[in-house]
Amino acid sequence: MALPVAFFAVFFAWPVAAIVARGLKVDGVWRFGRIADVVAQSDIRHVLWFTTWQALASTALTLLAALPAAYVFARLDFPGKQVLRAVVTVPFVLPTVVVGTAFLALVGRGGLLDELWGVRLDTTVWAILLAHVFFNYAVVVRTVGGLWAQLDPRQEEAARMLGASAFGSWRKVTLPALAPAVAAAALMVFLFTFTSFGVVQILGGPTFATLEVEIYRQTSEIFDLSTAAVLTIVQFAAVGSILAVHAWTVRRRESALRLVDPSVTARRPRGTGQWALLAGVLASIAVLLVLPLAVLVRRSLDGGFGYYRALGDADGGTFLVAPIESVVNSLEYAAAATAFAVLIGGLAAAALARRDAGRLVRGFDALLMLPLGVSAVTVGFGFLIALDRPPLDLRQSWILVPLAQALVGVPFVVRTMLPVLRAVDERLREAAAVLGAAPWRVWREVDLPLVRRALLIAAGFAFAVSLGEFGATVFIARPDNPTLPVAVARLLSRPGDLNYGQAMALSTILMLVCAGALLLLERLRTDRTGEF
Repeated sequence: MALPVAFFAVFFAWPVAAIVARGLKVDGVWRFGRIADVVAQSDIRHVLWFTTWQALASTALTLLAALPAAYVFARLDFPGKQVLRAVVTVPFVLPTVVVGTAFLALVGRGGLLDELWGVRLDTTVWAILLAHVFFNYAVVVRTVGGLWAQLDPRQEEAARMLGASAFGSWRKVTLPALAPAVAAAALMVFLFTFTSFGVVQILGGPTFATLEVEIYRQTSEIFDLSTAAVLTIVQFAAVGSILAVHAWTVRRRESALRLVDPSVTARRPRGTGQWALLAGVLASIAVLLVLPLAVLVRRSLDGGFGYYRALGDADGGTFLVAPIESVVNSLEYAAAATAFAVLIGGLAAAALARRDAGRLVRGFDALLMLPLGVSAVTVGFGFLIALDRPPLDLRQSWILVPLAQALVGVPFVVRTMLPVLRAVDERLREAAAVLGAAPWRVWREVDLPLVRRALLIAAGFAFAVSLGEFGATVFIARPDNPTLPVAVARLLSRPGDLNYGQAMALSTILMLVCAGALLLLERLRTDRTGEF
């Protein structure tokens, strides 16, 4: 457990503490009133208002669009259901830069709407809201649908037999059981949209900015690190509150419910209403999820493969190297980050799975989840101001990027491996030890064969997350070693059809790699219920 604790202390707690000190210390004196001074600025209040408003609107629209799909996946059985479930999940694992670029191809200059009707939405709030629905659709479907599939339908049928209407039985029986899952999904969507960066950065332009975007602007454009640090503290407090409420809803969701095997609750559609609902959900998936990605691919192929061929040329302005080298850089960084995440997360999961683990060790489980809720921009900014002097001056080191990416990958590794490790029969380990096996051999001969599949899934998630990480990497990636998301953002920041087309081409490459990783993970998974 010592290594995971040291890793989080050095690469998470220390950078966050450095941000707090930078924001609240003025001439060596702590000034907590500095927070009120910054928040009182009219432009900052506007950013805070827009951040909260768009998160609430995005959450409401996502629930409205995805709850019917949650019912369809939970209660209806139809051909291609598992493939469609994977298709629905693909947007969630896509980098936010790809999501922003896909909607830019759909609603931006030269996009599908512009070509057909002369309509552009890339500088309106609607583009941001629709992109957030696209990104978070799977959160509601998997979180709510996973529980819905395990609720015993006979309870609702009993209410119908006692005279309740279809809607009345659903409102009085099913909805109360689903309420904690709906609340948990809504909080997750709100958290993801509240800390949105890549989507808003690409689609919002200079008009719309969330806290994430404003922190980045204060750091990289205005060079006001003190104000950026204060905004980071404000966001950290807000995220902490959201995570606390989410933990409470999860505990409520784990309360006693009559759950059944989900394979017995799904039935073939019956009646006009269910067939119409299925058709409507399929149409919404095609329009909201598939169409933006199809338009992205189509836009990258304008004029053949010219944009892809142009990726091999360095212009000396946007890039010091050819953009195609960002593909190799991303794969190398993601491989290193995956190795770090599997090592740290695996050790942490093994310690948490021990039956003799103390309360302090179990409390560390909650801390492991913080990097998922804390802004990626916060992590990158923290690295920038904390790891800039000996003995850990890593600003010029290549290892800084995979370390930041590993912070986000570790929680996925822990959450994937922990249930499997806890399910291993302790008597198997004890028997191996009695026969003289050393602890290392016990793990290799007993635990590893049982957790191998979970380990592969954890590594796959960590790789996909690392490959698309943007918020932290944009701060610390060196100009001569850009990652794919950073390269896309740089190309979109420059005018010209060639830069725009190359951004579409790189985004398509990144989308295909991430989608391929997800489809492989879906084949490895054995449990089709629950969240992710």
